[in-house]
Amino acid sequence: MRVCFKSFLSVFGVASALIALPVQHVAAQETPIYSLTDRFHSVTAQNGMVASQEAVATQVGVDILKQGGNAVDAAIATGFALAVTLPRAGNLGGGGFMMIHMSASDETKALDYREKAPAAAFKDMFLGDDGEPDKDKSRYSGLAVGVPGTVAGFAEAFDKHGSGNLSWADLVAPAIKLADEGITVTPSLSGALAARIERLTKDPATAEIFYKAGGVPYLPGETLVQSDLANTLRMIADKGAEGFYKGETAERIAAKVQQAGGGMTVDDLAGYEPVWRDAVTGTYRGYEIASMPPPSSGGVHIVEILNMLEAFPIAEFGPNSADTIHVMAEAMRRAYADRSKYLGDPDYVDVPVKGLTSPAYAAELVKTIDLEVATPSEQIKPADPLPYESNETTHFSVVDKDGNAVSNTYTLNFSYGVGMTADGTGVLLNNELDDFSAKPGVPNAYGLIGGTANAVEGGKRPLSSMSPTLVFKDGTFFLATGSPGGSRIITTTLQIIMNIVDHKMSIAEATAAPRVHNQWLPDEIRIEEGLSPDTIKLLEAKGHKVEVKNAMGSTQSIMKVGDVLAGASDPRRPGALTAGY
Repeated sequence: MRVCFKSFLSVFGVASALIALPVQHVAAQETPIYSLTDRFHSVTAQNGMVASQEAVATQVGVDILKQGGNAVDAAIATGFALAVTLPRAGNLGGGGFMMIHMSASDETKALDYREKAPAAAFKDMFLGDDGEPDKDKSRYSGLAVGVPGTVAGFAEAFDKHGSGNLSWADLVAPAIKLADEGITVTPSLSGALAARIERLTKDPATAEIFYKAGGVPYLPGETLVQSDLANTLRMIADKGAEGFYKGETAERIAAKVQQAGGGMTVDDLAGYEPVWRDAVTGTYRGYEIASMPPPSSGGVHIVEILNMLEAFPIAEFGPNSADTIHVMAEAMRRAYADRSKYLGDPDYVDVPVKGLTSPAYAAELVKTIDLEVATPSEQIKPADPLPYESNETTHFSVVDKDGNAVSNTYTLNFSYGVGMTADGTGVLLNNELDDFSAKPGVPNAYGLIGGTANAVEGGKRPLSSMSPTLVFKDGTFFLATGSPGGSRIITTTLQIIMNIVDHKMSIAEATAAPRVHNQWLPDEIRIEEGLSPDTIKLLEAKGHKVEVKNAMGSTQSIMKVGDVLAGASDPRRPGALTAGY
């Protein structure tokens, strides 16, 4: 069933009225001036702000800010809370990426806590007897489970950039309380569990947690207690990351993965380490972009696409006009073609980041774009950047009173991951290894084509589209944004930036605007409802195939407007909240 864009805008209007703080006008400043008084009601605050996909977790983060925690502290507390309140995506058993900006040192770094393949993983492990990819192996078996990185990533962020005002245990405590005392089941959680009852009840440990006796789903308003998860969180609070990666929890995780046919061991868990990486950077119309480097493809291709689009008068074309969407789609398809060949784990393959993000390379690609005619994807092959070398995830953004900012995206891959829970831990396991290329040229679950650079290998991190992004103006924090959405994360995040920079929308308007997507293959522009039929006809006249499909993404964004923080949670998924103080 298709999600109606108009209907979720009407829902957003109601929700926003409930959460928006009194709108404040910003003193005169240099143009452009971004509106706070838009019809979608940006949430505003002076001291700090959290935007996440789940209201209770957002409030946990705001409370940490009020207690003297910084943006990193609040992000960690929010992330742990989401593991309880948004179990389909928030997690201890998955992994992700965190972009961190510390204002005092003017430092922006990327923290990679992406899952890794166990040492026993090998290139063809997802192929069947016929030599073709076996979806059950890569998505629903123990072979699909990567060594989780979330707990180690949060611990590393705390050690390097925590405020020092709050202890590690202080940040885990709200999640423990939520798991122990129980959360009120929302319509969204109840619906998600009901929709996945067949898959999740196959695993007795998962069924025991998320369904009542007889496999009956919880109804809205009922209380869901997660006692095993509370105990796991207590061990993490007491022992730090070692409480998860060594001892009883690690033994139970490894045992469950092996029981399901995988090769993960306690040594794989004990040896997991997150990695600090240099952000991928670029500029767009005077703004500085900092986003996630490989093994994320997000930052590389956001910058690559923006480099191409800077050659066109997007503001003059207008938001979501046929000309704007045409050049966006042409730039997107060229970037995704490059993704299929060049992107992978930089610890295992050489990724030509500088070449792919070079303005000179983009200029060569722009020469192949015809303003009047769409280029068939079959005619587009990965180009040569080397000469220029010199649908379940969740995102949250946090900004504090000192200008520190966090943009974090993490995931289990599918909703509820592989659908299995490590017995006695309450930890849902990911199926992230499906993001590897099981066989060159064969699409994964999100239709993305991969090559040898993203082949399965023990210890390797699979390629991701997660794109936590920070934007700066004249070296000062301006925007934190990101989204879930599989292959559509990159283009969703891109359009938040374009809507603000090119079209001067407020953060709420930029969030609510209809989205488009092209990923090279399949050869189509995917759009949400809300575009004019005339616009669609003009695109089709240029040779595009246009498909109206479900709403895309769930951005959680915070923007600095003068001395005020303005934020917005995406109306496309229920239950999200942006709040500040």
